[in-house]
Amino acid sequence: MKITFMGAGSTVFVRNVLGDCLCSEYLRDAEFALYDIDPKRLEESAEIIGMMNRTMGNTARITTWLGPEQRKDALRGANFVVNAIQVGLYDPCTIIDFEVPKKYGLRQTIGDTLGIGGIMRTLRTIPVMADFARDMEEVCPDALFLNYTNPMAMLTGYMLRYTGVKTVGLCHSVQVCSATLLKELGMEDQLEGRKELIAGINHMAWLLEIKNKYGVDLYPEIKRRAKEKNKEKHNDMVRLDYIDKWGYYCTESSEHNAEYNMFYIKSKYPELIEKFNIPLDEYPRRCVNQIAGWQKELEELRQKGSLAHERSKEYASHIMEAVVTGNPYKIGGNVLNTGGLIENLPQDACVEVPCLVDGRGINPCHVGRLPVQLAAMNMTNINVQLLTIEAAVTGKKDHIYQAAMMDPHTGSELDIDSIRAMVDDLIDAHGSWLPKFN
Repeated sequence: MKITFMGAGSTVFVRNVLGDCLCSEYLRDAEFALYDIDPKRLEESAEIIGMMNRTMGNTARITTWLGPEQRKDALRGANFVVNAIQVGLYDPCTIIDFEVPKKYGLRQTIGDTLGIGGIMRTLRTIPVMADFARDMEEVCPDALFLNYTNPMAMLTGYMLRYTGVKTVGLCHSVQVCSATLLKELGMEDQLEGRKELIAGINHMAWLLEIKNKYGVDLYPEIKRRAKEKNKEKHNDMVRLDYIDKWGYYCTESSEHNAEYNMFYIKSKYPELIEKFNIPLDEYPRRCVNQIAGWQKELEELRQKGSLAHERSKEYASHIMEAVVTGNPYKIGGNVLNTGGLIENLPQDACVEVPCLVDGRGINPCHVGRLPVQLAAMNMTNINVQLLTIEAAVTGKKDHIYQAAMMDPHTGSELDIDSIRAMVDDLIDAHGSWLPKFN
C-alpha cells in the first residue's frame, strides 16, 4: 500500500490526514510518500509523521521526494494520492490576491474559493495539477486522487473533465455542518440520531433536510431560533440570514459565504460589514498567525519527542479504508454532475453530493432538483467556475475577464473597465506564477 501526499509541506494538514491513516489497522503500515518543493517544510513534515509513527508503535515507511524531478518517483505505484498544495503560498501570491483588488476598492474575506482571489488561485494551480495528472496517468493510473486544495469546485472539475485521473474533492465543512448549526442554536439535544441531506456545490451545499431521530423536521424550530439569534452579533450571521432569506442553511462558514454573493460586502453600504460582523482580510491574518503558531508548536514537539493522534473528522482515511476493504462508507464528495445528479444544475458543474464509497471507488448519489432559489444561488458561483476553467484550458484572457465580470461580489462592486484593468494588474503582479494568456 502506498499513499502519496502532494504538498506535504502543509504540515498541520499532513499530520491530520496521515495521522488518521496511522490510526487505521488497514493503512498504518503503508508507505507514506511525502512530496513538496520546499525542502525545509518537507523535512518538518517527515519529522512529525515519523514522530507519530514511533509514538503509535506503527511500522509505516516514510519517504520524502523533493521537486518536479522527483515527482514521478513520489507517485510511482501509489494507490492513493492526497493533494493539498498551495501554489504561490501566502507570500507572494495570497498577498497579491488581496492587495491589488484593494486598489480598486474591492475587499475580500478569504479569497480562496470564488471572487477574484479564487479565480487567480485557480489559474496558477491548474497548470501544476495538470503536471500531476500526466505523471499519474503514467506511473499510477489506477490511483484515487483525493483533492483537498481550493478552489475545490474549479480544480476538481478540471481534473474530472480534462484528465483521466480518478478524482474526488473533499472539504471539511459537510461533516460538521448540521452539528455546528444545532450547537449554535442551543439544540444539542437533537444531535444524536439526526438524519440529514446535504447537496449543492462546495462551500455552498445546502442542508436540505434535517430531522431528529424520530423523524421530526427540525427546520421550523431552527428558523425561529436563527432569526432570534441574529438580533445580536455573533460569528455566523450570514449563514443564519441565509436561513431567513433563502430558507436553508449552507455548509461553509459565514466569512466565506459573505463574499460568494452580492449582498453583504458593499462599499456603498459599509454599515453592512458591521451589521453582519464580516471579517475583511481574514485569510491573510490567519496565514500570518498560522505560520507563527506552527514554528512555536514545532519546537514544543521537538522538546517533547512524541506525538499521539486521535482520528479526525477528515474523510480521507475512511475513503481509503472503504476502497481497500470494500466496507461501504458515506461521504459528501465533490464530483461532476454527470447524468444530472442535481437535475437543475449543469452537467459540467462540479457538485457536492452524498457519495457511497466501497471497493468500486466513489459512487455519487442522485439528489434530484434543488429548490429553485438554491439552484439560482449556486449558479451565480458555477458561472464563475466554468469560465475560469475555460480560461485555464484555452489560455484566453477574455475568459478571465468574463469570469471576474460574472463573479457576484466583483460585478456588484466594480464597473467592467475597472474589472478588466484589475485583472491585467493581477496578471502582471503574479508574473511567472501564472501561465501566459492571449
